[in-house]
Amino acid sequence: MAKKSSLSGLFSALLVPFDADGQVNEAGLRQVVRHNLDQMQVDGLYVGGSTGENFMLDVATKKQIFAIAKDEAGDKGKLIAQIGGPNLYEAIDLAAYAKDLGYDALSAVTPFYYKFSFAEVKQYYFDILEAVDAPMIVYSIPFLTGVEIGLAQFAELFAHERIIGVKFTAADFYLLERLRSAYPDHLIYSGFDEMLLPAMVNQVDGAIGSTYNVNGVRAREIMDLAQAGDFAAARRIQQQSNDLISAILDNGLYPTIKQLLVLAGCNQGPFLSRKPMASATEAQIVRAKEIYQQFLA
Repeated sequence: MAKKSSLSGLFSALLVPFDADGQVNEAGLRQVVRHNLDQMQVDGLYVGGSTGENFMLDVATKKQIFAIAKDEAGDKGKLIAQIGGPNLYEAIDLAAYAKDLGYDALSAVTPFYYKFSFAEVKQYYFDILEAVDAPMIVYSIPFLTGVEIGLAQFAELFAHERIIGVKFTAADFYLLERLRSAYPDHLIYSGFDEMLLPAMVNQVDGAIGSTYNVNGVRAREIMDLAQAGDFAAARRIQQQSNDLISAILDNGLYPTIKQLLVLAGCNQGPFLSRKPMASATEAQIVRAKEIYQQFLA
């Protein structure tokens, strides 16, 4: 599969800073893009995912983020545009926009909220690809969408020549192993940062995650050590990463990562969340400083 080798590797799920009015902080977003590519040593960015608070945004804002990320990244890293959601027509519009910008691939979350049948889910992907000729990565995250995709259903999706892989955000390592065994030529990305090492044992092609915005260097170490067969050393780094991840989760995932980015030097303009998601409180900011000093300084 032509796209496989070029799109394998480590991707940060791009985090987006907002101002008090819910508008994109462009200067801050540009800093986050550069921080990921220059300091975190990631291979690329996954733009428009859950970490970017995407499902609370209007189409114009989503397009703005796609454009800023591409403009700032240039050709320094690979870019995957997450364009999916319950609105098929919006997904097609965003897919065409991202392709025109020069994104390397599309990704689309399974449509959610309504209890869509698998036939409807499958047709959603095929309709996007009928409208836009680009490689597609399925975004499977059943704990948030409620959409479970089994091995036989993946077979139907992967039968489409332009569905090249999956962002696998699930703890079902049996299914992950079965997928890897059945589809050696399709891309499989690990979507749970805290489970990167066991995913690497199952020979995933890469990883996409939110904590890589601040913990990309360790994630790279885990991947490199696992690929070299040094699982004991990789396990030690995964433990360090999971200590950091636990601290972040205990303090609030996105607000804490944003504060850690500020402490890392991404400090132009406000780094707030998009309402109704709450931004960091003073107590969370204090705790974020402690986390930074303990794990990242």
